[in-house]
Amino acid sequence: MATIIVVEDQPDNLKLITALLTLKGHRVVGLHTGEPLVATLLAERPAPALVLLDIQLPGRDGYSVLADVKKIEGEHPWKVVALTAHAMPGDRERALRAGFDGYITKPINVPTFTDEIGRYLSLGGSPSAG
Repeated sequence: MATIIVVEDQPDNLKLITALLTLKGHRVVGLHTGEPLVATLLAERPAPALVLLDIQLPGRDGYSVLADVKKIEGEHPWKVVALTAHAMPGDRERALRAGFDGYITKPINVPTFTDEIGRYLSLGGSPSAG
């Protein structure tokens, strides 16, 4: 299965997401803030296939952290999916325009969450490093 990094500042959300993904056989690396994400992406072996990045984080928001991820040079296997409570009209489009590869709203739909993650993992390719 895949290595997935989850950046989520709410402990209960991180615990639930980790449990769901672990039950499906994935290896989960949980981060409470976005600051260590770039270093974690570069250090993890095998390289993570997916990052679930909360947009509303303490300190730097997910958009700012994503900009740092996009600056990493070279080809990378990971996709970065917004994980957010922002569910107003236009929020999804804004996230995709900013460079996220996908968008999942919170609270997550527990019965369908791992299937949705599976679809992101099966899409293949890599996000642009632009």
